[in-house]
Amino acid sequence: MNAVSQPLTERPAWKALAAHYQAMRNIHLRQLFAGDSGRGKRLAAEAAGIYLDYSKNRITDETIQLLVQLADECRLRDRIDAMFSGDKINVTERRAVLHTALRAPKDEQIFADGVDVVAEVHEVLDRMSVFSQQVRDGQWLGYTGKRIKNVINIGLGGSDLGPVMAYEALHYYSQRDMRFLFVSNVDGTDFVEATRYLNPEETLFIICSKTFTTLETMVNAHAARAWSLRKLGSEEAVSRHFVAVSANPEEVAKFGIGEANQFGFWDWVGGRYSMDSAIGLSTMIAIGPENFRSMLAGFRAMDEHFRTAPFERNLPALMGLLSVWYINFFGVQTMAVLPYEQYLKYFPSYLQQLTMESNGKHITLDGLPVDYHTAPVYWGEPGTNGQHSFYQLLHQGMQLIPCDFIGFCQTLNPVNGQHDLLMANLFAQTEALAFGKTEQEVKTEGTPDWLAPHRSFEGNRPTNTLLVERLTPQTLGALIALYEHSVFTQGVIWHINSFDQWGVELGKVLAQRMIPELESASEPQLNHDSSTNTLIRRYRQFRA
Repeated sequence: MNAVSQPLTERPAWKALAAHYQAMRNIHLRQLFAGDSGRGKRLAAEAAGIYLDYSKNRITDETIQLLVQLADECRLRDRIDAMFSGDKINVTERRAVLHTALRAPKDEQIFADGVDVVAEVHEVLDRMSVFSQQVRDGQWLGYTGKRIKNVINIGLGGSDLGPVMAYEALHYYSQRDMRFLFVSNVDGTDFVEATRYLNPEETLFIICSKTFTTLETMVNAHAARAWSLRKLGSEEAVSRHFVAVSANPEEVAKFGIGEANQFGFWDWVGGRYSMDSAIGLSTMIAIGPENFRSMLAGFRAMDEHFRTAPFERNLPALMGLLSVWYINFFGVQTMAVLPYEQYLKYFPSYLQQLTMESNGKHITLDGLPVDYHTAPVYWGEPGTNGQHSFYQLLHQGMQLIPCDFIGFCQTLNPVNGQHDLLMANLFAQTEALAFGKTEQEVKTEGTPDWLAPHRSFEGNRPTNTLLVERLTPQTLGALIALYEHSVFTQGVIWHINSFDQWGVELGKVLAQRMIPELESASEPQLNHDSSTNTLIRRYRQFRA
């Protein structure tokens, strides 16, 4: 059997890691730090403005060597080169995976199906820049001549999560005399509450849908169209209040949006990797073209680091390999990301889709069943909110939950020394999770014997700390790319396709089938299971 088709669990490095785990499973971080005074400095890496301290992980130098060996045996470097070169590594959809081309410099050439995609990317970027500046400057006016004050992004999945996360993350840099809102849920409440206090004469809608046929997005788009025209009256108003981001110009035209108001993107851009394409139009309007391009530069810096740095010093590779270490050898099923920065409040939600839609797979690239764990459940909240919510479980719960802590050395909003308090909490939490507090230490402080077990902390809970100088558009881009490539690294090791999402299709198909059953005036013939049939009948009874 050749190296490419050799099952993961039969690879030499995997077997060596399994044996190494048996030697490591009962070693405490207290021991590792006590026996290595340079550990905190040595087990760290830096790139693109991000400093990664991974010393508080349950690893040794041997662990890293074996993980890198596993990456080599799985041909991670070849897979990286294939992705950056435009090979069709999304094998189930026969597509290239070229989100990295979205941030490539203008003078670079990357070909997909014989076309230089970089030239096309920059053509769209230039059009976005012109349009964004017109809206920001008040040159782009609504149908009745009023300035646009409200921008509503209508999308779903990556067409929503990326833009809303980026807007909130970079809110400090946004144009404050404009309001930006995001509608994604097909629940009518989402649209109604977003538009409740807005004037259609001052509102611009950005409809984001690759196919322009996604049911939920188009339902909201037509609701927006009807809401606008009730006030504006004329169909001609659509051209001043609606723009589209899509790869399907024919469907966009049917909606009434002309070619001048269309911004394209390509089938080699996956939805959850698209926020730096035209899907980010709302972001560009909010923060301006210059800041948007600065964000792209941050993406690019991390791309180049991932593409060229040795795995021993490669931030995305290291984080991806450490995830494999915990998921496949410690049996971890969930991981937390904890940004100590309020602007990053939607970052954990964004990472949920990035990680779980990418790697929540049960079939290998060869079409064989996976017999090991793949993606963990990803979740989190900004610090210090989470400390008074779920950190109890992190410290004393029975589950091992590795955590990524994200902090910034400089705050964008200095208030009475509060940033020092915030960062003291970050550093304290990683220290407490790593080292805990023994019963003897608790008793020494005067705690009664009966209470000591309750107040002791096992520790030995692994963390990464990502430390950045300041939250800027550029550092946000680098941070997102870091996680993109970490997810890709994990997918390569697990030999799965991180760029399709067939698991979301069945529910959509069944929902389409049920819509007429719910809407029918007469009692429909139901052929579902007894539970679903009963629920549909009960819904119809109470809806009426």
